[in-house]
Amino acid sequence: MEYSSVCSVSDVTRSEVLSFREPYIPSAVFRLFLQGEDTCTLELAQLHTLTSCGFNSSNPLIIITHGWSVDGMMESWVLRLAKAMKSYVRDVNVVITDWLTLAHQHYPIAVQSTRTIGKDIVYFLMSLKNSYQFPAKKAHLIGYSLGAHISGFAGSYMDPSEKIGRITGLDPAGPLFEGMSPTDRLSPDDAEFVDAIHTFTRERMGLSVGIKQAVAHFDFYPNGGDFQPGCDLHNIYEHISEYGLHGFQQTMKCAHERSVHLFIDSVLNKDKQSMAYRCSDNSAFDKGVCLDCRKNRCNTLGYNIKRVRTGTSKKLYLKTRSRMPYKLFHYQFRVQFINQMDKMEPSLVISLTGTKEESGDISITFTEDISGNRTFTFLITLDKDLGDLMLLKIHWEGPALWKNMWNRVQTIIPWGGKGSKPMLTIGRISVKAGETQDSTTFCALTDDGQHVEVSQDKVFVRCKEETVKERRKKHRNF
Repeated sequence: MEYSSVCSVSDVTRSEVLSFREPYIPSAVFRLFLQGEDTCTLELAQLHTLTSCGFNSSNPLIIITHGWSVDGMMESWVLRLAKAMKSYVRDVNVVITDWLTLAHQHYPIAVQSTRTIGKDIVYFLMSLKNSYQFPAKKAHLIGYSLGAHISGFAGSYMDPSEKIGRITGLDPAGPLFEGMSPTDRLSPDDAEFVDAIHTFTRERMGLSVGIKQAVAHFDFYPNGGDFQPGCDLHNIYEHISEYGLHGFQQTMKCAHERSVHLFIDSVLNKDKQSMAYRCSDNSAFDKGVCLDCRKNRCNTLGYNIKRVRTGTSKKLYLKTRSRMPYKLFHYQFRVQFINQMDKMEPSLVISLTGTKEESGDISITFTEDISGNRTFTFLITLDKDLGDLMLLKIHWEGPALWKNMWNRVQTIIPWGGKGSKPMLTIGRISVKAGETQDSTTFCALTDDGQHVEVSQDKVFVRCKEETVKERRKKHRNF
């Protein structure tokens, strides 16, 4: 039996949705989150229940919508996200869309129910407008997996003059939505502002759990978006120790659900906001060429995103840790090699010293030959802010076989072989911090410091002309 993705927008027109016939009985249950694990069920046919539950029409509204359910149970992240929003955003109404009855069906059948739940949300918003003059622009819909597309359908059914303020898609579902037209999935047209976090787009049997294509004004792809650190099978024991018997299941959905926890992290850790950068793809980002914040080329992942409406979807990339807080600091390294005669693929160990912290040893392996005059660019991430960069050390870690052969040559012919000793000639090294957009250029500390031999340490400091520029800048500021 074949299933289509979802019925087309022409099958369920906006006018049909807006002309609700009374009594309208929604398929979903809306629960106002109170505190802890307490919720209060809202009876839309009896709007006085909103007041008795504690709904405050002066405060903005957040609607959390879950995705497909394997076991028919509400997942623990739902209450965790609700609690985070209620506790840290504070003056806000948090409502949970419970559509477990339809979500606990075979996936293709659950997909066919997404428009129905979207219609339920519209009915809820219209009820708020009619009874409380509550505008849709004060609503923020947060949907996970299928819930992301449900939120999108709700937005598409709203009258253009009553657009929803914001929709956040947390790893929007891929199967039966990938490649579909904007009217048949979450899209930038569904709200005044739409953002999405893609965390599990790795294909399995021709399908990806999360949708790959951009579906928002800003689409974030942490760690490339295809998989997430800490979610491999070898992490199953860690998950079992944390989640008990549900640890195996947690491992299976770890990458998909990471989108939720990244969003929660952005609320809980306001002092550690993860920054993402616009880039053509993850390969280019890994080379460190995309750490630019000009013209809205970077943005904050999660709740505190800078809302900028764009004509086309913008793809942003970032690296994260495997656990909360997920924030990493991004650094772009540019290393210049001068008149390199011998072709080689060296392994370097570098360390940075800043005014706040030291980086510790960072290993860099070149995957292509270094020869002639070339500049290599690559990305380095750290879990701490180093402050203003002051010092850089480089150690050339040559292959063990190479070093043993050279030591034997020196033992047999101690006066010979000097001219053929492998050597790197390094020019300038520039380091750009993505989070601060500060760039620092390093030069060799000594005249012979450009020449680096195997197993040798070299120190690089801020270039003198840069120091002069900094002094002039300081004088201008006084």
